[in-house]
Amino acid sequence: MANLTDEKSLDILLDVKVKVTVQLGSINLPMREVLELANGSVVQLAQHASDPVGLFVNDKLVAYGEVVVVEDNFGIKITELVGSKKI
Repeated sequence: MANLTDEKSLDILLDVKVKVTVQLGSINLPMREVLELANGSVVQLAQHASDPVGLFVNDKLVAYGEVVVVEDNFGIKITELVGSKKI
């Protein structure tokens, strides 16, 4: 059996797709308020604009970061990996 630490063995994993999610914040709303949401509604999250956002891979928190704009797209600048010190 091949050792998974071999670079050749890891090649088969490099093209595996994973779900990456950035969580800006959250809020609990009663269903009544959810049903009242319409196009243009603003939902205030329970998070400040300066707070770090969470980066999840397959629903597991792996890092924190800050939202940045790259050209005309949003991005995330990693500031801390979970389980390590700040970058």
